[in-house]
Amino acid sequence: MTFVLAVDDDPAILRTLSINLRARGYDVETAGDGRSALQIVDERMPDVVILDLGLPDLDGVAVLKRLRAYTKVPVVVLSARHESDDKVEALDEGADDYVTKPFDMEELLARVRAAIRRSGGDGAPLVVESGDVRLDVTERKATRAGENVRLTPTEWHIVEVLARREGRLVRQGELLHEVWGPAYDRETNYLRVYLAQIRRKLERDPSKPSMFITDPGIGYRLVV
Repeated sequence: MTFVLAVDDDPAILRTLSINLRARGYDVETAGDGRSALQIVDERMPDVVILDLGLPDLDGVAVLKRLRAYTKVPVVVLSARHESDDKVEALDEGADDYVTKPFDMEELLARVRAAIRRSGGDGAPLVVESGDVRLDVTERKATRAGENVRLTPTEWHIVEVLARREGRLVRQGELLHEVWGPAYDRETNYLRVYLAQIRRKLERDPSKPSMFITDPGIGYRLVV
């Protein structure tokens, strides 16, 4: 499920965005200020960010600069600022698109979908290869040395979350939230059990994994 972070200091706009995005099958979190938005991103990387520029603490451009320091997550600016200088600055700092308020919801959602597609996060086949292991995440087909490997639906869900963030750390809470839901954010023992199973099936030496790497006490990453 595509995860959208909506950042705006207007509760009515956040409510409207949440209702419309969820109605279309998106997973949504909202933030009313820049620091809260950055904290959410730190805990759980979104697939796309909808970002207002006129935030009460950090300016939206400052939030954008901080995001671009370590992530290429698509950012669609949603702002009441109509001046071309504001648009140019936001786009120069790494925004993927710029929509002005008042806005048409269908147009905004189309811009969000386009930003996700351009980032490769929506619809593109997701295939990971490392050594003799091939994981077609889109088709849920795994092979090792040419032999089919059966992964359970839960194991595939874990692999998919890690593959979407290939090479990047996925925090324990984020992984639990994505796979089992928000009620399981602290059940880290689930991850130890399932990652051990995945390594037994796919790693050449499960005791010294080279693909499914643990950052002790923090999270996991898929390295190819």
